Amino acid sequence: MKSWLKLLIALIIPQLVAASGAYFTVTGNGSWYQALEKPSWNPPNGVFGPVWTTLYVLMGIALYLVWKSNAPDKHKRWAISFWGIQLFLNLLWSYLFFGQEQILGALLEMIILWLFILFTIFAFARINKLAAWLLVPYISWVSFAAILNYTIWDLNR
Repeated sequence: MKSWLKLLIALIIPQLVAASGAYFTVTGNGSWYQALEKPSWNPPNGVFGPVWTTLYVLMGIALYLVWKSNAPDKHKRWAISFWGIQLFLNLLWSYLFFGQEQILGALLEMIILWLFILFTIFAFARINKLAAWLLVPYISWVSFAAILNYTIWDLNR
């Protein structure tokens, strides 16, 4: 497969997941979410879109770097599998939090997501160090989001 096509696919996949997650966010971002008590340090709603868009682009570039590498197929399969699992878990969080209004369930799921991002970073690092580093902003944001998720749960239980 041509390198440019791999890059295009690697960039499109996370954006499709982002669009799917946005569906739950938009449909679940009504009165239920607005009525939740949130901490004073909760970012404005307008921050989330640009941050997530940037993170999804970085995820796509990281995937591309691993996919096009000359690493053994076994290592690439593991790394790409972890990447796919964390991406699915990312989508699942939006469904649980916004779609199902399960703040605690989403928090518990986010812990698993965080672990799979970490597994992905380590797996990517074996293949391409830059690919691993491109995921550091993502795990940092998810760490912040987990603290925010916990705080929202704590304020509203």
